[in-house]
Amino acid sequence: MAVVVNVVLSALVIGVAAWLSGRFPRAAGFLVALPLATMLVLPMAHLQHQDAEKTVEFAKSILIAVPVVMLFLLPFILAVRFGWPFWLSYVLACLWLIPAFFLHRYLVRLL
Repeated sequence: MAVVVNVVLSALVIGVAAWLSGRFPRAAGFLVALPLATMLVLPMAHLQHQDAEKTVEFAKSILIAVPVVMLFLLPFILAVRFGWPFWLSYVLACLWLIPAFFLHRYLVRLL
């Protein structure tokens, strides 16, 4: 049952953000930038596992991951300057996630 609640809440947040992006792109950007997934997942994970140490480790991993994965957006910003089409920016952004995963893994071990 908890999985169904997670899926429904996540789908609602994504759906509202996608709808808002057409009418109010700045508001949608702010909504998406909020740690909504983290706000939903942290308490759900803690309730499911009842392990404070794992919850803290999970939160630390998220804290380290956020700045690393936010670089996903850089190709979209650079697209304006270099005249890149959307799909090129999107592919470059997705490709960034491969080294970002290994960078995150390294930083988590380091800290």
